[in-house]
Amino acid sequence: MKKKMLLLNTTVLLGLGGVLSTPTYASTIQDMESQKSQIQNQRQDVQSNIKAASDELTRLQAEQDQMKAQLERLTIAEEENNKKAQKTEADIKETSKQVEQLEKEIKLLQEKLEKRNDILKDRARSLQESGGNVEYLQVLLGSSSFGDFVDRALAVSTIVDADRGILKETKNMQDELKTKQADVKSKLASLEDMKAELDEMTVQLAAQKKQKDALAKELKDKEAKNEELKASLQAKDSSLANEQSTLEQNIKDQKAAEEAARKAAEQAAKEAAKKAVEQAQKAAAAPAEKADSSSAKAEAPKASSNDVAPTSAPAPKASNVVTVGNRWIGNSAYVFGGGRSQSDISHGLFDCSSFVHWAYSQVGVNLGPLGSVSTETLKHAGTQVSSSQMQPGDLVFFDTYKKDGHVGIYVGGGKFIGAQSSTGVAIANMSSGYWKQKFNGRVVRI
Repeated sequence: MKKKMLLLNTTVLLGLGGVLSTPTYASTIQDMESQKSQIQNQRQDVQSNIKAASDELTRLQAEQDQMKAQLERLTIAEEENNKKAQKTEADIKETSKQVEQLEKEIKLLQEKLEKRNDILKDRARSLQESGGNVEYLQVLLGSSSFGDFVDRALAVSTIVDADRGILKETKNMQDELKTKQADVKSKLASLEDMKAELDEMTVQLAAQKKQKDALAKELKDKEAKNEELKASLQAKDSSLANEQSTLEQNIKDQKAAEEAARKAAEQAAKEAAKKAVEQAQKAAAAPAEKADSSSAKAEAPKASSNDVAPTSAPAPKASNVVTVGNRWIGNSAYVFGGGRSQSDISHGLFDCSSFVHWAYSQVGVNLGPLGSVSTETLKHAGTQVSSSQMQPGDLVFFDTYKKDGHVGIYVGGGKFIGAQSSTGVAIANMSSGYWKQKFNGRVVRI
């Protein structure tokens, strides 16, 4: 009896073992899981590269936006400077016409005066022949030039009233014309100086704009290449995502099929065992025992937490006249006569003297009316000091298109900050090169 029961149990166990043995496709699932892990790693690398490309695009876009703003400022500055140059050229032409007309008038006057000179000399000779006043004759005939003749004739007290009136009128006309001529020539010289600076400035601005255009194009090219790279990476990531999704679905299907096969085998084994037991019971005519087994699985929930600590950094702020203008470096343009309205200041359009006025106003120092500020007013705004005693914050002057034609603020280390025609607001070296040659030694302490 015992031998029959042992044989029965052995038969049942062997049957269950054959039905529930591990399928041959288990290694396929393991391979797919390995492939899935590899794809996930590849996607992480690709996504990291996509983020880097996006960050670079953001940086390039910010740089390009800044460059576009500077190009707009330079365009405005160029237009304003061209307008001023055209006006200056028109003023020069008009003044030149005035000078030419005055010279013609002076020439005609000189011809008239020469004729009067001949008439007066003839009258002097007549006086001599008729025994006239000796003093009058000596003065008239002893003059070295016509101007001297007029001056001498007016000095003679015995000159006849008619002659004196003619001479005084002539003298006044001559003096007036000379004064006008001197004034017009002075104005013409000043306008020519202004035009010389405007011409130089226009050339420098054109060169700067060309350089900025080239840089903007370079940035645009970089942006296009980065966009192309980002698109390529995104396409690769999408392909990997599809491959990963397919693998996950295959693994899911494979596991479902495996689970169904396991349950079917388990059910078949139970039925086979039951049938074997029944047959054994019949054969042995004894009760059979059934053995049941069960298993339990428990899963413990996993908890995870992420701590995020916000950070912030205070923005630096300028606090004195030496550094307050740094905000305009790379964000400004030079306009002759600019910086004297809120609109100009808001757009960063300065000339040298208006920038100095603005910088000092930011630290509470008023350098006079903004509308009339110039290098001439600034050089009298404080105390003259020796260049050997120069210190940060002092005003420094340069002879450019005229004496004291440019002004800046000394920052130390042989450098100054100012609005230059070629750069807008910038820090320049005055210890060597162009600005060393132009520095005239004038230093004003406010």
